[in-house]
Amino acid sequence: MAYDEELAHRLREQLADEGGITETKMFGGLAFLVHGNMCVSASRNGGLLVRIDPADTEAALARPHVALMQMGGRTMDGWITVAPDGLKTKRELSAWVKRGLTYAKSLTPKQRAGRTTESRSRARPAKG
Repeated sequence: MAYDEELAHRLREQLADEGGITETKMFGGLAFLVHGNMCVSASRNGGLLVRIDPADTEAALARPHVALMQMGGRTMDGWITVAPDGLKTKRELSAWVKRGLTYAKSLTPKQRAGRTTESRSRARPAKG
């Protein structure tokens, strides 16, 4: 199953004013990275993949429509999925995007090698 194009569009709108955002296909979905660190992704399984502070995992799991991401039968703290029913409103989506951005921005920026589907960095060359 391909990722949800409508969700990807909504994510682009949410992230439009953020600097350092790139998009890349990852985990079968479309991931949005800030300075090379994934913050959110339109999941191939439907819904949203969010990278949060691992220490906040249990609290996030107590919310409706939230589960640990599973890959190859394994789970890992800090990687959660939010089902489509938990993303119906702009407010619901915005809260998860903000959480993902906050955590990704706290990480050391990466130099990412590889293809991105779109680079949306707001950086401009210095005048001079």
